[in-house]
Amino acid sequence: MKKSLVIGGMTALLPAAGFASETTDWIRPMSDISAGDTAWVMVSAILVLFMTLPGLALFYAGMVRKKNVLATMVQSIAVACLISLLWMCFGYSLAFTSNNGFIGGTERFFLSGMNVFTESEQLTIFPGAATIPEPVFMLFQMAFAVIAAAIITGAFAERIKFSGMLLFSALWSLLIYVPTAHWVWGPDGWLAADGVLDYAGGTVIHINAGIAGLVGAVIIGKRIGYGKEAMPPHNLVLTLVGMAMLWVGWFGFNAGSALAADGRAGMAMATTQIATAAAAVAWMLTERLLGHKPSALGLASGAVAGLVAITPAAGFVSVQSAVFIGLISGVICFWGATKLKYWLGYDDSLDAFGIHGIGGIVGAVLTGVFVSTDITGGGASLWVQIKSILITVGYSGVGSVILFFLVSKITGLRVEKDEERQGLDVVLHGERVE
Repeated sequence: MKKSLVIGGMTALLPAAGFASETTDWIRPMSDISAGDTAWVMVSAILVLFMTLPGLALFYAGMVRKKNVLATMVQSIAVACLISLLWMCFGYSLAFTSNNGFIGGTERFFLSGMNVFTESEQLTIFPGAATIPEPVFMLFQMAFAVIAAAIITGAFAERIKFSGMLLFSALWSLLIYVPTAHWVWGPDGWLAADGVLDYAGGTVIHINAGIAGLVGAVIIGKRIGYGKEAMPPHNLVLTLVGMAMLWVGWFGFNAGSALAADGRAGMAMATTQIATAAAAVAWMLTERLLGHKPSALGLASGAVAGLVAITPAAGFVSVQSAVFIGLISGVICFWGATKLKYWLGYDDSLDAFGIHGIGGIVGAVLTGVFVSTDITGGGASLWVQIKSILITVGYSGVGSVILFFLVSKITGLRVEKDEERQGLDVVLHGERVE
């Protein structure tokens, strides 16, 4: 007897129970592998990694002051290195092997058992992606874990200790991101069993990271001079280039989550482009209607807001619905990034919460509103979507408070005031941009 399982957008057929504990379910003949699917997911994995290296690094670096540009880029690159190793050691196994509804098992710790058996013409696969080799699936999901942790750094840019940032990123990835990924995408995840729809990470990545960023911004506190001194972006050319890289890489993020070169991947690619364009236009129009000039930063922010909002819906909605998702997210994220944080008084430096957190929430809700039964082959529950948002917000919020408290006791969180004024490039890394 088989059951249907949605993992990262792909509907797979798995044994009704206990598949992960049976080694044979992870080993298949090489002839079962699809060259087309494998090539596409390999390219997609590279595109998702490209979103962080150098996409997000440049996007963030252009928005900070010149004295912090290197430190901001180093955060994204260092996080990519750290999370890659943690994913190999523990994260992949805990997220994607079967154990219980809340956390995976230990059988893939250090990627034990993942192999290619040339003599017998067999190899290991992940049972939810049976047409691609397991290392390809593992690396694709690793790139997701990398960018999730890197997104958070934008919320408290220009004032956090490098050691504190790395320790928090490691703990958050293993204790917050990995369990949530298992709940939503794992073979026996409890939210997956409830029928939650999250095609490529609106809940798992963007809401999760956005809430953690908000918690960090509040706990660490505002930058010195915030609200009193002008803090213009250092170089918006870098931000626009970074945004363009994010946009291109996002096709791997969304269309790659089909885990196959198929019709749903094509639909996800189309909805991604349409929603992103609509959100960018909506942001610029909102600026103009409020009496401002349409800005380069607004264009970049609007595009990223659309990318975030379409992520949970990409393979579940029509291109017509994608237009509405983009327009709605562009307007709401504009409000989150330009109004909400000033009303509430927190310093979300690069709008990690304002764009990723709020955009992820908007996208997850609208997935339930606009889901197409033609595309999914089934319905969706708006209440399940809302419930998954509330659970993720609560878990990431409370968990991040605890982790920031622990990090503050171990390494400390914030650089000294004089160091912050001097700039993190020199203070933390002994280098500067001339």
